[in-house]
Amino acid sequence: MHLSLIRCFSWLLLVNFACSGRVMRKLRDHVHRFQYQRAKEHLLTRAVSGNRLMSDVKEGVIHQRLDHFDSQVTETIPQRFFVNEEHWDRPDGPVFLYIGGEAAISMMDVVTGHHVDMAEEHGALLLALEHRFYGESINPDGLETEQLSYLSSQQALADLVAFHHYIRDHYELTHKNTWISFGGSYPGALSAWLRGKFPHLIYGAVASSAPVKAKLDFSGYNKVVGLSLMDEAVGGSEKCVNAVWEAFAAVEANLLGGNETRLQKDFETCEPLDEEDQTELVESLADIIMGTVQYNREGAPLSIEKLCTILTNKSEEYEQEEEAYDRLVKLVGVYQTAMEEPCLQASHEQNILDLNNTTVKRTGFGERQWYYQTCTEFGYYQTCEDASCPFSRMLTLQAQTELCPLLFGVSQSSLPSSIAFTNQYYGGDHPRTHRVLYVNGDIDPWHELSVLRNGTTMADKDRAIVISDTAHCADMSPARFEDPPTLREARREIAQHVAGWLKAAAWEHL
Repeated sequence: MHLSLIRCFSWLLLVNFACSGRVMRKLRDHVHRFQYQRAKEHLLTRAVSGNRLMSDVKEGVIHQRLDHFDSQVTETIPQRFFVNEEHWDRPDGPVFLYIGGEAAISMMDVVTGHHVDMAEEHGALLLALEHRFYGESINPDGLETEQLSYLSSQQALADLVAFHHYIRDHYELTHKNTWISFGGSYPGALSAWLRGKFPHLIYGAVASSAPVKAKLDFSGYNKVVGLSLMDEAVGGSEKCVNAVWEAFAAVEANLLGGNETRLQKDFETCEPLDEEDQTELVESLADIIMGTVQYNREGAPLSIEKLCTILTNKSEEYEQEEEAYDRLVKLVGVYQTAMEEPCLQASHEQNILDLNNTTVKRTGFGERQWYYQTCTEFGYYQTCEDASCPFSRMLTLQAQTELCPLLFGVSQSSLPSSIAFTNQYYGGDHPRTHRVLYVNGDIDPWHELSVLRNGTTMADKDRAIVISDTAHCADMSPARFEDPPTLREARREIAQHVAGWLKAAAWEHL
């Protein structure tokens, strides 16, 4: 059925992905709202220019097998998808597949974005498939632990294969319809893995900010955060990162000294702090800085430049010399005002209750589902036990992995072998694939787990694009006037790769 203009303005979920605390999750939702507003403005600009406004977008549901690998399991799961035929050059035009991840998709995913711009140029049919167990692609009991056993990247790839067959049959596609997949963050990894495992179905893949290497102790995340805070090109400085060090040392000293009451008052926590909330508080404070770096200039309420201005007393607004702790208090206040948050979340008990909630939420980010995937496949735990971390050593691997048995009955001892299997199965950051383009921003902490170097053979000698001074999934957004030259050039390179793949496929199909 055709969708109305009003329905189309649901959130655009290009930038997701984090396994830190609730503050990071709130930051991510804030970024989504920013992306929504940007997409809305882009659509209205197109409408003023005389373009049709989503008249060719359709929503559908395919009923997938709950378990693609066990014929004894007969249950199914609904999976939502969107199709945009507006630009399609029938009948032989290419197919551009946008892969959903750990959040609900929307019809915006086939209406705006760099992949949509390229689809218009090449006459492509646009598709977006929601990930199983997220958004509306979930059964009513889907968040029960027993059901979550059917949530995995392997099942997701099997869904994509079944969806490929469904679309091929529905639209009577042939070998002349070249398929290109796109994804950002975890979906970027899925895009790369789909091409790697099913090269006869997917001719080429763009994998933006894709952490293709599973990692239990992802200490490298906060190492990049520290380096990005020192990057003068984005407003950082050595003084800034030193201020972060000093501020968190003071927070930790107050905790060790039993001064929770002072911290509760200074940071305006939502609940009184007790001993089990200490790590939660430190994580919430770190999340503000981590989220600022990850989403710098991509919709976060603060930029690295603004954050460092506050932490280093560089502006006239903060003329009075203050201790680093006091400047961190001020930073948190600025964050709360920008986010319209009355208090800072720091309750460990409430975090457990939130993650244990099995009520299905069909919009936004799937918190419980994603944590399950970190416990069973990926890890990605952003720790601070490494000397390069600018925060507190209280952010330990133990503190994050202890939730796996508590929430899902997944033993902590099983995590290393599960993560080792993921890397063995997909190839980690040394995949043996070709026609996969890995795109990363160098201030994005997730680039540590992606492919950053070109290969040594003709097939993979030109597979990596690293964008200077650019954040998470920035290349996937529509072009903006304020985009830096490095980001504009990266989009041109991506477009050249896609055009080259389509030209090569056309020659093969002659």
